[in-house]
Amino acid sequence: MKKFISLLSVLFILTACSSSKPDTKNDKLSIVTSYTILEDMVHQIGKELVDIHNLVPSGTDPHEYEPLPNDIKQASDADILLYNGLNLEGGEHGWFMKLARSVNKDTEKIHDLSLGITPLSLFSDDNVVDEINPHAYLSPKNGLIMVENVLKILIENDVDNKDIYEENAQAYIKTLNDIDLSYRKEFDTLESKVLVTSERAFQYMNKEYGLEEGYIWQIDTEETGTAKQIKELTAFIKEKDVKILFLESNVDPRPMETVSQESGVPIYKEHLYSDDIGSKGSAVDTYEKLLIHNLEAIIGGLK
Repeated sequence: MKKFISLLSVLFILTACSSSKPDTKNDKLSIVTSYTILEDMVHQIGKELVDIHNLVPSGTDPHEYEPLPNDIKQASDADILLYNGLNLEGGEHGWFMKLARSVNKDTEKIHDLSLGITPLSLFSDDNVVDEINPHAYLSPKNGLIMVENVLKILIENDVDNKDIYEENAQAYIKTLNDIDLSYRKEFDTLESKVLVTSERAFQYMNKEYGLEEGYIWQIDTEETGTAKQIKELTAFIKEKDVKILFLESNVDPRPMETVSQESGVPIYKEHLYSDDIGSKGSAVDTYEKLLIHNLEAIIGGLK
């Protein structure tokens, strides 16, 4: 909190140095996104008509983030602020909403891209609802809902370019629909449909496409890899006769390595992606590449 407050003072200094809001580049919509997957969705639809500043960079935890001085300046100048919702950025009292309120951004300029998605709950050890699982986008079906939300928001804020946004979105939506069909087709061919990962990030995907899930912890903001969690998952693996384990790209590998040692079940060679896309030029640097990579890795491991 002290770090966040100190960053707000930077905003006041920046505001004092400029008496008026700078023009956006070539009259583009100025958009701030909370993390990389949203940045890519907006880019795919807006292309050259939008100027995007993304907050959480690749390889950084989007659940807990401390905005930088430039983030505050960009949010202050932005036409639109977009976030995942479903508690990914900490909810109403999380870092993103604190940032949005600190720059006095009008509520109509702040958009939750998860609207229309049915949220799934995570449970505490005593089976009480603890919080909402934010990883809805790992299901292509939910990704399509988020993309439709992006399209609507861009048109509302730049109706003169409605036809261009719709043309870009049509091609993108077709690609995501094809990926959704591939998920259904490929998962239907599996004999073993038990997916074991470190975090319960794939809850939406598993429910949508009929996979059973096993995991060490529910979400990264909780304790991860406790002795109790490892013991319970090891028992689950033996009960379900699981043949392969999966490790996400953004987690500490040691808990899953312990599970592997305890159960005698190997970890699959390809990591899964759960929180963000890779840096530009990497093999998984777009949302659609992330979805395809995860599908190919899961099918490769479970078959």
